[in-house]
Amino acid sequence: MSLLAQLFFSFFNIGLFSVGGGYAAIPLIQQQAVVLRHWLTLTDFTDLITIAEMTPGPIVVNSATFVGIRMAGIPGAVIATVGCILPSCVIVSTLAYLYYKYKTLRLMQETLGCLRPTVVALIASAGLSILTLVLFGEEAASLGAVRWAGVALFASALFVLRRWKPNPIVIMLLCGMAGVLLHVLDTGLM
Repeated sequence: MSLLAQLFFSFFNIGLFSVGGGYAAIPLIQQQAVVLRHWLTLTDFTDLITIAEMTPGPIVVNSATFVGIRMAGIPGAVIATVGCILPSCVIVSTLAYLYYKYKTLRLMQETLGCLRPTVVALIASAGLSILTLVLFGEEAASLGAVRWAGVALFASALFVLRRWKPNPIVIMLLCGMAGVLLHVLDTGLM
């Protein structure tokens, strides 16, 4: 199978099975791009999620575009992005029609209620994967391998966001600058 076909079908699967939005799709993207296809390392994947989250647009579409352009240039970006959004377009159009036709049925409301815990579990899984990478890097999870600077940045950002509720973009920028500064100090590049 050609690389463009692999990109299309990988992101078609992600688009087809990612219920609950972008954050719920992160484990699916990781499975396809890192584990199955080996297109990205875990560090590259974390960078991808950071960039996809910071750029305008849906995180899944941004991720598909990034992986596609990295693997096969502009054609890869187009193919991966189309593969990612095609299932959503078909499913949402069908569901919108069915919802408006049958929205008063009890079965419809119960089905939607059953999907909520699944979405929460997928988002929690993505968050734990990223948190584990921040805390331990790509090493085995052990107390000696904890990156205490990452723990401090995470705890500080969480505290500030919960206490004073500033603009999250400002906190992301400050954490990014602090991370770069800590990396420079740690590697002695100054």
